[in-house]
Amino acid sequence: MVPMLESYVKKILASAVYDLAIETPMTPAPLLSQRYATEVLFKREDLQPIFSFKIRGSYNKMAQLSAAEKRRGVIAASAGNHAQGVAMAASHLGLEATIVMGRNTPSIKVDAVKARGAKVILHGDGFSQAAQHAAALQVERNLVFVHPYDDVDVIAGQGTVGMEIVNQHPGKIDAIFVPVGGGGLIAGIAAYVKYLYPQTKIIGVEAEGSACLHAALHAGRRVELPAETLDLFADGVSVAQVGEENFKIAQHCVDEVVLASTDEICAAIKDVFEETRVITEPAGALAVAGMKKVLPRENFASVVALISGANVNFDRLRYISERAEIGEQREAVLAVTIDEAQGSFLRFCQAVGKRSITEFNYRWANTQEAQIYVGLQVSAASDQSEVLQDLLAKGYAVVDMTNNETAKGHVRHMVGGRHVGTSGELLFRFEFPERPGALLDFLSGVGSNWNITLFHYRNHGAAYGRVLVGFAAEDCDRERLMRFLERIGYRFWAENDNPAYQLFLQ
Repeated sequence: MVPMLESYVKKILASAVYDLAIETPMTPAPLLSQRYATEVLFKREDLQPIFSFKIRGSYNKMAQLSAAEKRRGVIAASAGNHAQGVAMAASHLGLEATIVMGRNTPSIKVDAVKARGAKVILHGDGFSQAAQHAAALQVERNLVFVHPYDDVDVIAGQGTVGMEIVNQHPGKIDAIFVPVGGGGLIAGIAAYVKYLYPQTKIIGVEAEGSACLHAALHAGRRVELPAETLDLFADGVSVAQVGEENFKIAQHCVDEVVLASTDEICAAIKDVFEETRVITEPAGALAVAGMKKVLPRENFASVVALISGANVNFDRLRYISERAEIGEQREAVLAVTIDEAQGSFLRFCQAVGKRSITEFNYRWANTQEAQIYVGLQVSAASDQSEVLQDLLAKGYAVVDMTNNETAKGHVRHMVGGRHVGTSGELLFRFEFPERPGALLDFLSGVGSNWNITLFHYRNHGAAYGRVLVGFAAEDCDRERLMRFLERIGYRFWAENDNPAYQLFLQ
């Protein structure tokens, strides 16, 4: 392994990235440092000209093309940031560039690529389908393919981040936290840092729904995750399979891979904002989300977390802000049954005490009991447990909804409406790739075969759409309805047994 790392170190030192990229600073994160009693530093790749580290690898690759290759033009597939890097590099080098992007790519990234003169083709519902289409076009048009991560020169370009970290930090670094998609960034950093400082831990962080490196390390080989199951929230790291060259390095040089949930990523975006006043994209804060899970169990003195990008659509901030407090374990979401009697609200608030109520939803349902949907501010998971036990001890029926996806995504916006028809109702939650016309496509798929009794859809600027749908059907119709829904082709979950539905909507 040492000769391989030595080869990468030489390539990193000789890379051409600084024709376009800048040496980004490492800035202290005093709030997180105090919280975890550890020196926490952010490596600020959000400050690059394209607001992402991707300019390093794409330019290093393209700068080394031969004159004949440059005349042919280049093509790339990307979730957005690599596309901007290729477009900027092509403009600087005078090359023609074609970029294939999934239709779910945030518009801020698509517009930025077009503004730099590249031709954009939107194809498929994510990176995997875009990459397949780009590979076909590359052969058809005899273009040069610039891979976003599985390429020696791209890896070397990204490795300059590791070189800068080592040069900028005069002391010992216990761990470097790196976001992982296809593995180009972590491979480059690991190759450089482990060659010079093998005691420094390289810790990868992946989104729970796109953990291709975690799966590969567990299996001892590269595995391909089903494209339809990939988590599209952190679109910048939504990759089905880690790169071949990247995995060779990661197997020997990555010490650990941790996974972060959507709520934890949202909480990390808030942390980065509070430290820097910069709003990162979900993938950009992924390393911080993973760091926060590791620091409580490790005795690290000094760590670095990569802030990898800040290309986020403004309309996604609504969703991020809603989920950040839950991801930080600072909000408990509860369904509480109280008496439907005068003064019951006051008595409940007295039972809660001086805790801040973040949300309170209610509508009259019957004369005996009232179900309220309430959010309470808490300080940690242990505090949340204490709140639950306290309310139970005071005689309230309480159901914890904090990790209930249907409750947080749909029911909180629908409290008060109940099914009053004569027939039964079967409830399902759907996810589909968000793009123009996606909701129409979904409704066309549902068609007029079943009567819809409930429908809730809310665009929150993310890469996937979420719909809650009720169908007029009895239990005896379930099997036929399930077969119908499977033909539509979207991911779905049955929700009739969900307590949020039973308490507030049924």
